[in-house]
Amino acid sequence: MANYVKIAGFLGACVTTVAHLLTDLRKQPALREEQGYGDLPDLPKPKPTLIPIMKIAHAVGWGPGQQPRPAAGFRVNTFTDSLDHPRWVYELPNGDILVAETAAPPSPAGIFSLRWWAMGFVLVRAGAGVKSANRITLLRDADGDGVAEIKVPFLEGLHSPFGMALVGDQLYVANADALVRFPYEPGATRITAAPVKVCDLPAGRNHHWTKSLVANKAGTKLYVGVGSNSNVAEFGLHEEVNRAAILEVDIASGAVRVFASGLRNPVGMDWNPVTGELWTSVNERDEIGDDLVPDYMTSVKDGAFYGWPYCYWGRTVDERVKPPRPDLVATALKPDYALGSHTASLGLTFVDDDRFGARFRNGVFIGQHGSWNRNPPSGYRVIFVPFADGKPAGQPEEILGGFRVGDKALGRPVGVLVDRRGGLLVVDDVGDCIWRVTPA
Repeated sequence: MANYVKIAGFLGACVTTVAHLLTDLRKQPALREEQGYGDLPDLPKPKPTLIPIMKIAHAVGWGPGQQPRPAAGFRVNTFTDSLDHPRWVYELPNGDILVAETAAPPSPAGIFSLRWWAMGFVLVRAGAGVKSANRITLLRDADGDGVAEIKVPFLEGLHSPFGMALVGDQLYVANADALVRFPYEPGATRITAAPVKVCDLPAGRNHHWTKSLVANKAGTKLYVGVGSNSNVAEFGLHEEVNRAAILEVDIASGAVRVFASGLRNPVGMDWNPVTGELWTSVNERDEIGDDLVPDYMTSVKDGAFYGWPYCYWGRTVDERVKPPRPDLVATALKPDYALGSHTASLGLTFVDDDRFGARFRNGVFIGQHGSWNRNPPSGYRVIFVPFADGKPAGQPEEILGGFRVGDKALGRPVGVLVDRRGGLLVVDDVGDCIWRVTPA
């Protein structure tokens, strides 16, 4: 692994230098970032590249006294710190918070391509090339002051865990390669029982390794977000079985079926409180320009196809994918709302009460991890998108910013969660902490 990182860094640095030179020659004026948002985003002509332009914010972390910048009317404090690459959060019924401290599993031997070496450099420079702690940690704010006083290992020895869901007295955890469950007792601060496997999940190359998880209200089904194993199926569709999809798992039997497909990397998932529909945030494809393709959030229809890899944003054909599939393109659904190109929009959580004020009563908070392949950079913030009658109804508003300064990433937001006490938890995998945003 150490040799891989060194070689990846060297080759990636060479690629990045050339890419920056080409970018400077283009002298393309910066677009206002919000132009890539909404139900009618701009879709410029594709500009395919062999290797994506890399404008990477080097992960440096927060200095003493530094913190993200909250929007007017909000304040932010550190809920907990000194974590080991935290990525995702889940709240238990008693208010305890579970955080997955995790990273990508080791890649299988034999992967060699210029793009993969370059991607290795990206991961290291962006702060993601770390060994996985393979742990879920429990955080408890016993006195309700917005700071966790208790931080203890809750589950250890996992395999790149990510999504979590409690159904009855069983805690389900989505590892990179399998969905497992553990017995849970209310108030417990540690689980030592062995995992019981519910079903296998797609693993292997692990281009997108995270497996998000949400349960239906009846407690009968689990939904697992599984990203693609490639950018546009360049390794063959045999690598994409049950990937780029949301899988539905029957809790009683462990049976798995594809609930919706053509979603390149669906990560955040939550239930729309007005319509009852499942919504997800999706990371789209790369290597065809700074402003293609917009990441998005969308309602997820049972049996629907959303385009990947053959088309994007509805039925815009991606000419790189051979052979084409016009029959599938003809069935592709257009997403509901674009979230900007290359913003890496990951976390998604609904709010439907007045805890953040009337202006933020209905809508979603989105954690945007930030671009590594766009000039100018995009994302590196938490935004709010208002909803009306169960649908997006306006432009995004930055709620928490200041994660990137120039070419340095002080932090990068991942999972977001509206907690029971009226705060917004924001997981920061570069700052190794969780921020908590509340009305001022």
